[in-house]
Amino acid sequence: MRGEAALIGYARVSKPDGSQTLALQHDALLEAGVSLDRIYEDLASGRNDARPGLIACLKALQPGNTLILWKLDRLGRDLRHLVNTVEDLRMRGVGLKVLTGAGAQIDTTTANGRLAFGIFVAFAEFERELIAERTQAGLAAARARGRMGGRPRKMDKATLTMAMAAMADPKAVAADVAKRLGITTTMLYYYVNGDGSPKAAGHAVLDPAFTADNSTKLSSRQIEVV
Repeated sequence: MRGEAALIGYARVSKPDGSQTLALQHDALLEAGVSLDRIYEDLASGRNDARPGLIACLKALQPGNTLILWKLDRLGRDLRHLVNTVEDLRMRGVGLKVLTGAGAQIDTTTANGRLAFGIFVAFAEFERELIAERTQAGLAAARARGRMGGRPRKMDKATLTMAMAAMADPKAVAADVAKRLGITTTMLYYYVNGDGSPKAAGHAVLDPAFTADNSTKLSSRQIEVV
């Protein structure tokens, strides 16, 4: 397929239990001209790194191909991951077209479509800088309260919020984040996942009404992209 203007489709639903179907996405991709044998699919959360369908799809794409999506959120775990993925496609000479939803104006094979995606990139950069500014301001406030190097007796809501914001950055190093917050890496991971989402203990700090009874339910769907 190298050098061909082939259309490759990708479809995803979040729940593999049969409560969601790929039929609507398949129909839209077929109507857009994608052959059935060139549609890759996953039954997985957008925050699940183990998406074999997406991995196979990205490997199959060749220069001159165009990746077709039903909606933009089918591709990325979050906006930053999405921007990085699309930039990688661009560097490989692969286009991206979104059929419906908030990103329906995106078609990186056209000038207008590239402009639309540029707006998304700008928002992603703004989001990154805003998180960084808030994290630094929070850390400075913590230091001003004498929170340098000392381990708190327990995790509080302010520290947890800063930890979540810092860990949401894919480039964050857990040991560095913990050190700046005056906690141990073990404590950090007890409350926060590697992507910045709260674990059951973190939910208990954020919401005192949270109980162990619903921790199992939360752990299976923590801040998922659906």
